[in-house]
Amino acid sequence: MFTRLKRDIKAARERDPAARSNLEILLCYPGVHALAWHRLNHWLWNRNFKLLSRWISGLVRFFTGIEIHPGVKIGEGFFIDHGMGVVIGETTEIGKNVTIYQGVTLGGTSWKKEKRHPTIEDNVVIGAGAILLGPITIGNNSRVGASSVVVHDVPPHSTVVGVPGKVVAHPGNVVGDHYDLLHGELPDPEWTAIQNIRSELLGVEDKLKKILKKVPDDYEI
Repeated sequence: MFTRLKRDIKAARERDPAARSNLEILLCYPGVHALAWHRLNHWLWNRNFKLLSRWISGLVRFFTGIEIHPGVKIGEGFFIDHGMGVVIGETTEIGKNVTIYQGVTLGGTSWKKEKRHPTIEDNVVIGAGAILLGPITIGNNSRVGASSVVVHDVPPHSTVVGVPGKVVAHPGNVVGDHYDLLHGELPDPEWTAIQNIRSELLGVEDKLKKILKKVPDDYEI
C-alpha cells in the first residue's frame, strides 16, 4: 500500500508543475487522497465488505469531491488533477499512467449487472469535463479533449474531440511519457465543418452573381 502511495505521489509530481514537494502533494492533493482511500476500499470490496467500502467511498466523495466506486480496477501511476466532480463507475477499468482532469465522468449506459463502464488503457489523458459512457475501450496512448462526449471505442494513439466524440488524429500523436493534453492545440471538427459549409455557400453566391449578370435587366423572374 505504501509503495502504491509513493507511486501516486510521484505521478502527481511528474504531471503537475504546481507541485513543489512530496509533502505538499500528500497533504493538499484531493486526487491523491481519493486514490489512496480507493486502494483500501477496493481491498474491502474484494473481501465482501461491500457496505463498509461504499460507506467509506461516500465519505471520501464528501471530503474530496471525487467519487470512485470501490469496484473500479485502477493501475499504477493514475493521477487525478484537481479532481472536483470526477465520477468513476463500478465496472470501469483503468490502466497504467492514466491522467484525468476535473469533471470527468466514466459512466454507464445500462441498468443490467454487467460490464457497463469504460475501459481506459495505458497512458491515456482525459481532459476536463469529458464524458465517457458505456463499455467502450479507449486505446493506449490516446487523448480525449475537454468536454468531449465519447460513446464508441477509440483506437490506440488517437485524439478524440467533440460531441459526440470524433477521432481527429491517428496515429501521429503518441502520448507515451508526455502527459500534457495540449488543450490549445486540439483540432475543432465542428468549427471545421462550419467553415466548410461557409466556403461552399460563398461559392454558390459567386456562381449566382455570375448568372445574374448575364440576365437582361428587363427579364422578369
